[in-house]
Amino acid sequence: MSVAHDHGGFGPYTAEDLHAREDEGKGLELEDGWLIELSPSAPHNWVSMQLGELLKAAGAGAEVFVAVGGEWEISTPAGIRKPDVFVVPKDVARASIVNRSPVIIPGGELLLVAEVISRGSASERTDRVRKLREYAQLGIPQYWIVEFAPLPKAHVFVLGDDNRAERPGGASGYRLDRTVVAGQTLDAKIEASRPFTVRFDPQSLIEF
Repeated sequence: MSVAHDHGGFGPYTAEDLHAREDEGKGLELEDGWLIELSPSAPHNWVSMQLGELLKAAGAGAEVFVAVGGEWEISTPAGIRKPDVFVVPKDVARASIVNRSPVIIPGGELLLVAEVISRGSASERTDRVRKLREYAQLGIPQYWIVEFAPLPKAHVFVLGDDNRAERPGGASGYRLDRTVVAGQTLDAKIEASRPFTVRFDPQSLIEF
C-alpha cells in the first residue's frame, strides 16, 4: 500500500475526487483525505475468493450479500475502505448496487468484515491496527484477520460488551475471541435476519 499520485493534483481529497478519476478510483482507498493505493498479490486474491465462496455457500438462504474483491466501497470514520470480503444484508447491497442510493455502502450495516493479510506488506499495519479501531467504531459485529503464510490462520475479533451504549456506533472495541489455525475448524455464527453458521479449516483457503 502506498500514497497514490493523483495526476499532479493536491490533496486532501474527497469521495467525489476519488470517483472522478479516469480509473474511477479502482484499487484506491480514501483515508483521512488521502488516496491510498492497494496492491494485493495473486495468493492474497485467491484466499479472498475462497473465503468469499465459503461465506456465500453458508449464507445461501440468509438474505445476505457477500462482497469479494476489494472494489466494493464502504464508508468508515476515515473515509472509504474496500475490504477484501464482507457480508451485508441483501437489501442494503441492493440499495447501493441497483438504486445507487447510497452509492457507498454504510460501514455500520456490515455483519462481518474480513481482511486478508500479506505479511510484510505496507498494508499490514493498517489491517491489524487502524482498521481494527475503525470497524469497531462502526459497530460491525465481527472482524476477521486472515493470514495465508507461513501458516493459514484466522483471527476472529468480536465486539466487547462493556459500556457499549457510551461509545460511537455502540461499540466498545474488539476483543480477540479465538485464533484458528490450519488443521482446526473455524465455526462461526453470523448474525443476520436469518442467522447462519460457516465452518471451514483455514487450510482450505490455500488449496487449489
